[in-house]
Amino acid sequence: MNAPSPARLEGKPLFQTLDMLSAGQIAAIRRIPSHDHAPTVAIEASRPATIFTCQKRYDLEQAKVFRKSAVPVMLSAMIVEPGSAIAHDGYGVPLLLTRDRKGAAHAFLNACQHKGSKLLEGCDAVKTSRLTCPYHAWTYGLDGTLAGVARAETFINLDTSTRNLVELPAREGGGLIWVMLDRHAEPDFSGVDARLVEDMDAFGIGDAHIYGRKTFHLKANWKLVQEPFLEGYHVQRLHARTVGPLFADVPNVVDLLGPNIRQISGKAQFNPTDLDIPGENIHKTVTHAYLVFPNTVVVTSPYYISVMVIIPNGVRETTVDYYMLTRLQPDTPKGEEIYQRSYEMILGVFGGEDFRAAEISQVGLDSGALEEVVYCGLEATIPIYYEQLEKRLEA
Repeated sequence: MNAPSPARLEGKPLFQTLDMLSAGQIAAIRRIPSHDHAPTVAIEASRPATIFTCQKRYDLEQAKVFRKSAVPVMLSAMIVEPGSAIAHDGYGVPLLLTRDRKGAAHAFLNACQHKGSKLLEGCDAVKTSRLTCPYHAWTYGLDGTLAGVARAETFINLDTSTRNLVELPAREGGGLIWVMLDRHAEPDFSGVDARLVEDMDAFGIGDAHIYGRKTFHLKANWKLVQEPFLEGYHVQRLHARTVGPLFADVPNVVDLLGPNIRQISGKAQFNPTDLDIPGENIHKTVTHAYLVFPNTVVVTSPYYISVMVIIPNGVRETTVDYYMLTRLQPDTPKGEEIYQRSYEMILGVFGGEDFRAAEISQVGLDSGALEEVVYCGLEATIPIYYEQLEKRLEA
């Protein structure tokens, strides 16, 4: 776990009120109707079942989406302090992310330029001023520069200036680090939309405390894992015994921020007048759910935010890096108890309900029982997402 420095947390309130959000978020929230005036939306939409089962489709997604445009890799807070480094293998590419002494984030291929050995292993950040290869002790700065070669006098004509780490195009914004996984592709950071960054900054993603982190390995196509976070149809049904009663069976207010999707809905018994209660915790009144294209989910709760990076590893193999973020570190036993209980609850909801639903759906789809998957009006955001995805597959 990583903790923001005390200076960055000083004076931060425990929760957010409406006026602390971005102008775009506030405008969207103001569009939420009271539940008794919420429209009934009916649509006709479907997708072939093979988008979840076909190897050729999976390969196309990898080539046209995950290798052609920058993807979110992790939270900035994982390497929050200058002089930090962390390895990341989730996308099938050995990555090394660092924050140099000036505070700039970098992404490299995690391969020493002598014999390709990984410089860093594991999934936790380390504080360091140098990266030393465990094989032959070649040493690099956090900016990727080759700083030292063991027994350099035994090499003839070794040009150290050509042996720096291979840097990948990367960009940081809104508390996320995006990376181009293909070093030879034209950099495409169109997903780092300024409106999305403004919204994430309003939430304080970049200086949040990572209270908990867990990795899930699932037997399901990545899109099946992602779909529940694009619709409210399942909430009162799949989550009937957990969080379902907290939510209403009404459509979300949906906006596109570039290729990213912002969804906002009122909690159970929502009324627009609730927004004008002085000092009210806005996240008790409404829920935000973002799909950061192509594969990252951000969901708000009253006292924490969930971030999930949903990483395809095969047609039926998905890794989910889950983070629970809090605005402050718990500083009392009561605060720790509340956060721990929340963490255990949300892992149970996502892991035991949403992720399980994806896995049992994969089994049914693999049986060939369905030619197509159909979507209703309470799932209308899913076809919107697939339109964004298919634009890139057809390009």
